[in-house]
Amino acid sequence: MQKDNKASAKQGDAATHGRRAVIELREKIISGHLAGGTRLFEVSLAAELDISRTPVREALSRLAEEGLLDRLPSGGFTVRRFGYDDVIDAIELRGVLEGTAARLAAERGANAEALSEIWGTIYKLDQCFGPYVDDVEFDAYADLNEIFHRQLAALCGSEVMRREVERASALPFASPSAFLPNRLDIAAFRRSLRSAQEQHRALVEAIAAREGARAEAMAREHARTARRNLDYIFKEDPELINKIPGMGLIHR
Repeated sequence: MQKDNKASAKQGDAATHGRRAVIELREKIISGHLAGGTRLFEVSLAAELDISRTPVREALSRLAEEGLLDRLPSGGFTVRRFGYDDVIDAIELRGVLEGTAARLAAERGANAEALSEIWGTIYKLDQCFGPYVDDVEFDAYADLNEIFHRQLAALCGSEVMRREVERASALPFASPSAFLPNRLDIAAFRRSLRSAQEQHRALVEAIAAREGARAEAMAREHARTARRNLDYIFKEDPELINKIPGMGLIHR
């Protein structure tokens, strides 16, 4: 019994260290602390994180599955560099999958309780906007926006679809909150959130009305908000590339 308890404790510690390694390494990549093309070594990372090499190895494999790292033919990993077109493709893919999920939810008929919950999120999102055009509580909006998109993916009742939308949203540049305005106070982005909120409402209305084609088109158009914000950064204000976390991983 004592041996079993010790074995369980070791497994629990390993799992905890593995999760911490994934979280900390992901943050270092997205923040730009680990630049694109950087070779990662298990030994040095294990020493830096103060854990054994096994959870580091597992974390690196996990981040490679998420698309943040590339595996080298000779073994090992490097931080992935993202081409501009790669990011556009990832955004489009998320839009296609969310559109399919929305259409299926409309055609199959969404669960009444799930619809009530997503309407509740829309109401909370409404409260993020103040009286002026660019007056938005960004932090609250960003958190609620993530919740909205998780609820949207689940409305059709398909675990397969929910999981695939989550997978497509895993890259920081393809997530629903990619390139949203933050404390940099980018006014053009903040104004775009009002139209995005209108799309949230129209999308759920289409699902509730069993209008599959309209719901799919709305979801795909809504996903392109991230693309428009990306275009703004690169074409209108490239100085933001050095100010927004993760942008340094993208090259044209």
